[in-house]
Amino acid sequence: MDIATSSLSQAHKVVLTRQPCSRVNTCSLGSVSVIGFSLPQISSPDLAKCRRKQSSSGFVKACVAVEQKTRTAIIRIGTRGSPLALAQAYETREKLKSKHPELIEDGAIHIEIIKTTGDKILSQPLADIGGKGLFTKEIDEALINCHIDIAVHSMKDVPTYLPEKTILPCNLLREDVRDAFICLTAASLADLPAGSVVGTASLRRKSQILHKYPALHVEENFRGNVQTRLAKLKGGNVQATLLALAGLKRMSMTENVASILSLDEMLPAVAQGAIGIACRSDDDKMANYLASLNHEETRLAISCERAFLETLDGSCRTPIAGYAAKDEDGNCFFRGLVASPDGTKVLETSRKGPYVYEDMIKMGKDAGQELLSRAGPGFFGN
Repeated sequence: MDIATSSLSQAHKVVLTRQPCSRVNTCSLGSVSVIGFSLPQISSPDLAKCRRKQSSSGFVKACVAVEQKTRTAIIRIGTRGSPLALAQAYETREKLKSKHPELIEDGAIHIEIIKTTGDKILSQPLADIGGKGLFTKEIDEALINCHIDIAVHSMKDVPTYLPEKTILPCNLLREDVRDAFICLTAASLADLPAGSVVGTASLRRKSQILHKYPALHVEENFRGNVQTRLAKLKGGNVQATLLALAGLKRMSMTENVASILSLDEMLPAVAQGAIGIACRSDDDKMANYLASLNHEETRLAISCERAFLETLDGSCRTPIAGYAAKDEDGNCFFRGLVASPDGTKVLETSRKGPYVYEDMIKMGKDAGQELLSRAGPGFFGN
């Protein structure tokens, strides 16, 4: 049972009461509510009364059930509904509670689950869907329209531009950035027999796999949350897959890891392992809450990597990797990579300089310009 289902399944234990209608497809249970999802089947008469037929405009007129005497939330957190996204939202909630006593009381922080375009379209590779913000657009809209107060994102899903009226002032302490090799029959990519199929929806992973192991095959349309992809692997759809180690750690699922890929074998996605939290640009109260959670070393590293990505104008169609970190001397060491989708061409570069925002932005941009120049026109068209 995932976190969302677990939270919702407690509904029969509380007294529910119907609230006034709103033109939002949402049903709230305790401190978690859902936008854009079909609710699990719950045998609660009170919840059944909450459901209403859709109007001609396509909205559900009334579907809000809340625990009696619940206080108005001080902070409404917007998030996707996958187990990993919810784990990140709950981590954010716990950090807020630990810093701010007024947020400890039940109901002070409310989690709003929002279904995004990337969640809705699972039959196509991300590169074929196109566009940016596939996993953030609807959450950003909810933030701008004041349906939520802060938005919790996996930073690698966040486009290099931010929507108007929003800021992203907070990154939590970064998790392990490396990729994990998941396989039932081999300990590493090098141990896979020729012709083995590796499942990944990431062109970054595909290009680096094929560059080093051209005898392997890659199944691109290998999508879904972590649990779904592990089920596909166990079902024999593919022989192996790669997953971000950070996500597995956050969900306490590292028992599935056969080995961890070094940064030399698989450079991570820009901002992999980092959580970003956004708020409205005019909301000083939320900005102050987020400032108390920000991990500045992580924020600077992510800024460097995103400057690199922005210079390359990267998208889901572009194999790009980048990683910035503080070295033993306290300086920033950045590594960047671009590749052709088939893995036949890989270009890499690196930079080293002061661990200072302005210098790190310059390093990221300069590295991006170098690779653009070296790649030349048509590099990504293979």
